[in-house]
Formats: sequence, structure tokens, C-alpha cells
Amino acid sequence: MAILHGSWVVEERRFFLWVEAWQRIEASQLPEPFAIAPHPYSLSGQPLLDALQRLGSRVPKAVWIPTSAQGKRPKAAPSERGWTRLMALPTVMDGDRPFPLHSGGAGEEDTAIADVALYPWWVTGVWLTPAETAHLLESLPLGYLDLPTASVGSDLRYWSHLARWSLDLLARGKFLPKIDISAQGAQAHWQPVLDSEVDAGRLRRFQHTMPLACGADQGPEPKRAAAVAPAIALPTSRSDRVIHFIDALVDAQVRSHAPAPLSGSDVLSSELPVRDWLTALNQPNNTVTGEGGALAIVRLREALTTWTAPLQANALTDANRFRVCFRLEPPTDGQVHWSVRYLLQSRDDANFCIAAETLWQYPLEQAVIQGRPIHAPQETLLAGLGRAARLSDPIRDSLQDPRPTHCLLDPAQTYVFLKATVDRLQDSGFGVQLPPGLSSQGTASRLGIRLEAAAPDRKQRQRLGLKSLLNVKWDLSLAGKTVSQKDFERFVALETPLVEIDGQWVELRPQDIRAAREFFQKRQEPIALNVEDALRMSTGDAQMIDKLPVVSFEASGVLQELITILTQGNQTLEPVSDIDGFQGTLRPYQARGVSWLSFLEQWGLGACLADDMGLGKTIQLIAFLLHLKQRDLLDGPTLLVCPTSVLSNWEREIRKFAPGVAVLLHHGNQRSHGAAFARKAKSTQVVLTSYALVQRDLKDFERVEWQGIVLDEAQNIKNPDAKQSKAVRQIEAQFRIALTGTPVENRLAELWSIMDFLNPGYLGPKNFFQRRFATPIERYGDTASLRTLRSLVQPFILRRLKTDRTIIQDLPEKQEMAIFCGLSAEQAELYQATVEKALRDIESSDGVQRRGMILGLLTKLKQICNHPAQFLNEAVPVEARRSAKLQRFDEMVAELLDEGDRALIFTQFAEWGKRLQTHLEHTFKQDTLFLYGSTSKDKREEMVDRFQHDPSGPRLFILSLKAGGVGLNLTRANHVFHFDRWWNPAVENQATDRAFRIGQTRNVQVHKFVCTGTLEEKIHDMIESKKALSEQVVGAGETWLTELDTDALRNLLLLDRSAIIDDAS
Repeated sequence: MAILHGSWVVEERRFFLWVEAWQRIEASQLPEPFAIAPHPYSLSGQPLLDALQRLGSRVPKAVWIPTSAQGKRPKAAPSERGWTRLMALPTVMDGDRPFPLHSGGAGEEDTAIADVALYPWWVTGVWLTPAETAHLLESLPLGYLDLPTASVGSDLRYWSHLARWSLDLLARGKFLPKIDISAQGAQAHWQPVLDSEVDAGRLRRFQHTMPLACGADQGPEPKRAAAVAPAIALPTSRSDRVIHFIDALVDAQVRSHAPAPLSGSDVLSSELPVRDWLTALNQPNNTVTGEGGALAIVRLREALTTWTAPLQANALTDANRFRVCFRLEPPTDGQVHWSVRYLLQSRDDANFCIAAETLWQYPLEQAVIQGRPIHAPQETLLAGLGRAARLSDPIRDSLQDPRPTHCLLDPAQTYVFLKATVDRLQDSGFGVQLPPGLSSQGTASRLGIRLEAAAPDRKQRQRLGLKSLLNVKWDLSLAGKTVSQKDFERFVALETPLVEIDGQWVELRPQDIRAAREFFQKRQEPIALNVEDALRMSTGDAQMIDKLPVVSFEASGVLQELITILTQGNQTLEPVSDIDGFQGTLRPYQARGVSWLSFLEQWGLGACLADDMGLGKTIQLIAFLLHLKQRDLLDGPTLLVCPTSVLSNWEREIRKFAPGVAVLLHHGNQRSHGAAFARKAKSTQVVLTSYALVQRDLKDFERVEWQGIVLDEAQNIKNPDAKQSKAVRQIEAQFRIALTGTPVENRLAELWSIMDFLNPGYLGPKNFFQRRFATPIERYGDTASLRTLRSLVQPFILRRLKTDRTIIQDLPEKQEMAIFCGLSAEQAELYQATVEKALRDIESSDGVQRRGMILGLLTKLKQICNHPAQFLNEAVPVEARRSAKLQRFDEMVAELLDEGDRALIFTQFAEWGKRLQTHLEHTFKQDTLFLYGSTSKDKREEMVDRFQHDPSGPRLFILSLKAGGVGLNLTRANHVFHFDRWWNPAVENQATDRAFRIGQTRNVQVHKFVCTGTLEEKIHDMIESKKALSEQVVGAGETWLTELDTDALRNLLLLDRSAIIDDAS
């Protein structure tokens, strides 16, 4: 996948868009020592135009065929400056020859940071006007999402965030018209007004976070430090680049939305420069014709400067590093009037302020006060006060004093100052300082409720859940102080919105007074507070009770223990150990996972175990059930719902690791219903069923009193309106667990659906969740909402990654696992019919003919296990529903792709490899490689190079076992799939070693597919039971099978019909 890049070129006042794509670099593409060459990863010519065309409407068609500054169609040579620029890009030196690095990370694995330098390269791209730039950047996704057709580079993502800032400026009306005069004439512009604290913070943040690539442009001509050595020019200052970019985008966006003609143009039609200027403000051509003469234009500029000066004086670009600040001081010594003190405040250090009384002692053009030089301090103060006078009548009236130092406010004026004037002053770039109790933006200083909560007695805690009520004590609180009803009435009697409590002034809001009176009247009954409310408050989510804010919340006893563990993570839990009946060994992180599940179960809270694929979610769930049984807490059955493709895998794993746990498989046309099913379920401990059947047999499941319900591959309920999603939410149980390997926190709709299953109502109704969290986060990149959401769900989601250092040390370097899956009904019929016919023919044959027939039969059965379409040689796309193996494979591929992993897929059938390649590309929209015997040497090398080194290249690589099983280095893969089996451990290990070899930096997971009830399962069991002899038993591949007598062969090949997976019945 290509990567989009862009640079704002100040001197061109345009945006340069270019596209990077990995390719093999030949030695001929590298420049000679000290020469400058086209960047090998930069697309040019038709590939560039194709990449831009795939962006659709994001890039106007006018730029698909770039033209030079002279309006001529460019040539492909780098000398055509209209569409080729020099860029200083990360490079490593191979001797004295530069070698470029790909921005996606190609080639960086063995490169130390100290070896990387910037080197000039020719880069081909297209120019975008400011209006086209705004259109492109506003269409790009925020966060770390990419477009379907391209990846977004860090530089382009940065400019996209800046473009959102320009939109915010427009929404707040922070722009003014101006006129510029240069040697080329006069131009009308719209300029941003950057003067508020909000914009100052954004400017600082954008300055500090600008990627190095944003300043990579070196212009159209190379610079040389000597006769031959190329040199790198330092980029313009980050602040200047940001402001210039914002200026251009604001001008383009206002110009495109301004009415034509602008208001006032008729009235002023007799003033030619004004009329021309107004016309140019909303036209693509911003040139002011100047029919009234150059002098008239100069006068217009001076008039505009004077007119806009009050709004520009506090601009962040102003050279004066001091601004006027207003400090609100409360009354003293029984007085009623408040005072607003005037100061000069440093823009660089908000704590450095100089009072007006001091300033009037320095009638100098340049003064040094408290060790700091200040330009025209008195003039700066008076000019600022003059501008502030437009926003406040008391400030205006104070200017009657020739040396104003403050103004006085009565209580009513003070309240107006706090509720209206402060915001206007700050938005105009003035500093404001308020008393502590009045400056808080939260609820801490408001009139509200202080709560103390505790769980009921421990003996009553057995089945507490989110809806369980707590014991609650409450007090009224103001400014963090407890307020009795008598004190409250005393404050109300003052009839002032500002009151003093223990030396601190706070606001007493009218709506809070009304709510408090109603609250006192209702308090005949205790406050109904449950565990869910307590968790919300402990995570900082604002809560209201009877329209009063909860300003303080404290938990005690076991409730505090619960909140501490949930909010601080599972590290405080003691890992379980020595689980009776568990036939295996838990790794340390798995033991912690079992403890976490047990802890939440005690409280009746739903848990989502979201570990990466391969970290053992299955074994943790089995150990958890045994842990309950060990403590005599496994009183009833647990319903485990999973995809049809893994039913047999779950059954085998439970019998393997927990043989003492009774399992009932509810599947197939022989399954029980009604009272018979209820009796069977109550007498067992785990009931396995599929998502398809949980909705079909919902009435049967509702007859049973379930102790727990577990969803495996819980992403299957990501659509909350799907029938199976509604069905699982209807089934009642004492505990609920969801298992998933996908990062659910990155998919908000899926997150809500899973959380609503686990802890119903915790995140609110779906439409509330969409309004409160999904839309602000996904559409507007609201980080505050994202933080709140994470704090709410984090207690119920445990996700460990394979890349975590604490996890890696617990894992073996290579994990081999058998993936058991059944057969679809169609596969079973084909398998049975093929075996029966072949056995009749084999029984009447002998010698070489018999051995050949057996080997042919084995091939046919493997094809059936893969997919009926392969066996029948159908010229149709393969469908996953026809093959249980392909269904399970698709589920695992989806999970590894979500985790950013890469995989090798081995098959011994070239024709199946081709089908699988088409299927994967269609299903996952992923470019998939396929290497087999007919692949040419050059194509083979290109595939390997691309898989190993292209940062955005294919993540799935299919290889035929014979052609790709030896001689390749594919260490970028950390998953290996053996889709069909050769039954020769040496051959399979050789194939696995394409990824598991020197150069591999991650743990490798090896997945070997086995169809249950078929010869695949029986041969697998033989190998596993005789591992020490497996090389001898199957060392010659499958030829040993040809030596079996007919009865032994029949026992090996006959189908166990219990393995049939059929959701249709």
C-alpha cells in the first residue's frame, strides 16, 4: 500500500503532495557519491497518477496531470521544476553512496539511529492550491486509521490536524480581512486572529509535535557546500511554517464561503479601492486592480490596519512579549465591592506580573522592571485597557482616571464579570486571574453532594453485581466543606451568588440552590446508589443526584478493595496456583488472568479476556472453571457459545486439560430439546453450542438456570441488532465472560455490544453511547471523551499483547498447536462416499496398484477436508460455509490481521493455493502472495523481498510445501499455518523454519489444521502418542499407510459422524 506525504511550501504558498511506495532498489538507482538522484520510493509518471486517481474526490482531477509553473506539461526528468522538488529524507550511507530509508520502516531493523542522516533526493508530486489542500486534509481520517487505498504518512496526518484547527478558527469567527502590498501589486486576504489562550496552547503543541518530514522541502534547486557535496538547508521555523499554513487555509476557506458580492460593496461602490478590495476578498483571483491609484490603496491599507489594530494587538505573533492581565480580588474588611486589578503579564511566564501601580513609575520607552526589559510599559497598558473597555463598562469607566490601576465592582457586576466578561477577555487574548474557588472549571467548588459508600455485610456479598445497592452516607458540600441545612439556608438568605466559606469565595448557582432544597425535601428515603454508580464516580465520570453534582466520593471496606483492583489493574491480585484436576501448567500471566476472572465473578461483574492470539484464552477459561469447582462454587452449568468451526476444538481442550469437567455438546440434528435438554444441561458443567443455534434454540436455553455464559470469539456479536446478539443478551446467568483476540477498544460499536452483554446498561443505551462517545471520538477525535470511555471500560477488559516484555519472557520461542475443526455436512457426505467406494476397489486389488489407489485416496480425502470445491474441481469461488476448516482459518486470519501480524500458509496443492489466494484477497481486501513450483526465479525473489521488506506490503504469503518449504528466509512472519498436512514432521518443520530461524525477533505460532473424525485426526493422534518414534513411523511421508491391511485402513479412514458440523438442522 502506498503512503501519502505532503509538505507546505512557504515560498510557493502551495502544498506539495507526493506518494511513497516500496520497491526493490537496484544498484543503478542509487546516486553516485555526492550526486542527487530520484528517490527510489517516490512514485512518478503513471504510477503516481494511478495512486492519486485511487483517492477519488479527495484530490481534484485537475491535478492528476500535473503542470509546471509555466503551464507546460512536464517531462519525466527531474529538471522539470513545476512538479519535482528536492526533499531532505532519512538516508543511510553505504560507504560513500546514500541508501534511502522507507518511512514505513523498511530497512530499519538493522539500522542504528546514529547511522541515519538527511540527504537530498528528487521527489515527484503534484501541487495543490490552499483550497484543494483544505479539501484533501479535511477528508483524511484522524487518529491512526488509514484510507482504503493508501496509508497516511505522519507528515500528512499532522497537516490534517492543523486543517481542523483552521476550521475551528472559522467556527469561532477568528478571522479578519486585510490588504497586502508587494512588488507584484496589491492582494486581498483573510487572516486568522490568533490571540486566545486556547490558540496559544495549540500553537505551542503544533510547534513541538511537527514531524521532521514536514520541513523536508529543499526547493527546486540543489544547494552545495562544496564543488560536489550536496548540502541541506535548514527549514523555516516551525512557528512560521504553522502560521503561514493556517493563514493560507483560513483565506481559502473564507473566500470559498463568503457571499458574492460582499455586504457593503454597493454602499461603497464610489470608493474604487474599497470596491475592488471587497470584490477580491471572495474571488479566486485576489488581486486588487487599483483603479483608484497606488496612493488610494496605501491609504486603504492604513485605514484597515487602524481598524483591525484593537483585534490584532494580542496576537500571538506580536513582538511585544507582555499583555494586559486582569486580577479579580474579593472584598476585604467588611466591604462589599470587588476589585479588578490591572497588570502586565509575561506571555512566556504567566506567573510573572507587574501591577499598574508599578508601571506608572516608569514613563520610559524601554524599561527594565524586576530584571525584565519591557517596551513602552505605560503605552502597552493603556492600549490594552482601551481595547478591554469595549468588553466591560466598569473597565471603560475606570479610564477616566489618567493613571488607572483598577476598577470596582458591586456583587451584581462581579457576577456578570465572572459569567460573561471573563470569557470575552480571554478569547480576546487578555490574561485573567481569579480567586481559587472561582477559577475551577469542574464541580469541586460547587454546591453538591459528598458521598461515602460501602458494600453490605460480607456475608451478604456473595452475588453482588453492578446493580447491587450499597450503604450510603451523604452530606451537602460547598467548596469542599461540609454544609449543614442550617448553614445552607444562611448562605441563601444572603441573596448573593458569591459567598465566602472558610476564607474561600465560591459561586452559589441559582439552579444548585433550587436542586438542594428539593434534595432536602426528598431525603426521607436513603440515596439509591449501586456498584455501577460507584465505579463511574471512581473513574471520574461526572454524576448527578436529584440535579446536584456529586463533588466527592469515597468508598470503604470491600467496595474500596473492588475499586482499587479494577482501576489499578490485575497486578494487585495473587495468581492462582495448584488447581485440582488441571492437566497442564499455567504460565504466570495466565495464572493472573484466572485470578482476574475469579475476582470479577465474585462480584457478579462481566469480564472480557482480550489477550492476543496464542496467549491461551482457552486454557485460562478452563482453569477458571476448575478453580470454581475446586472451591465448591461450580453449582450450575456454564453455557459456552462459540463459532461452529471451533466446537470440536473446545470439546477436546476441555477433555484434555479438565477431564473431571462434564461436557455436553449441543449440536447436530440429534441434539435434545425442551425438558430433555434441561435435564441434560443441569447434570453437566459445560454446555457447548454455536452462535447459529443459540438464537434458534433460545427457548431451550432459557429453561436452564445457568451459572455462567461465555462467548468465545465475542466479536461475533459486534452487531448489537443481529439475532444472535439479541439472543445471548436474553439468556440470564450469574456471571458473563467474553473471549476475543481483537482489540475491541478500537471499534466502538463492537465495544458497546460486548460491554452491554457483559454488564447490561453500564455504557448506557446504544443511542446515548453513540451521542456521548462514538460520534465525538470517531468523527472529531475528542480525546477527553476517549479518556473517559477508557477509564469506564478498562476495569472489565484484560488485554495482554505478545509484544509485552512481561509476556514474552513467559512464552516459548515457538508455539505449536493443533487446530481441530469438524466437517460440514457436504464434506462429510463426500468423505463417506469416497471412502466406501475406494475401500471396495482396494479390497480387490494388490501390489503396486493397491498402493497407488491408497495414495490416490489419501489425496482425495485431503482435498475434501480442505474444501469440496477443490475435490470436485469446481470453477467457482470457494465459500467458507462449505468447509469447517476454511471457516476456522478465516476467523484466525481476521484476528492476526487485526493484531498487525503476518503469516505463512503452507499447502501441498498448487491448485488449492491459487483458490485460497483469490479467497483471501476477496475476503480481507489484502494483497496475498502465492509461491509454487511454476513461479519463476525472478518472481520468487521479488515476492520474498516484498514480503520481507515492504512496510505496507502483503501480510499473507501462501506457499506450496515443495516449492516454498526450503531455502527461503521469511522471518517477518510470526504465524505459520499448515493448511493441509504432509504427515512428515521433518518436512513440516523445514517449512516452519522459513519463519522460525536466525533473524526472527518475535515468538512464532505454528497452527496445524486437523479435521476431527477423519484420517487427519487419527494420524495426528498417532504422531502425538509416539512423538519419540514419529520420525520412524511417518518418516517416509504417507507411504507407510499403503502397507496397512484393509481392516486397519478402514478403521483409519472411516468417518466419525459426531464430527459433522451442521447448523442447518
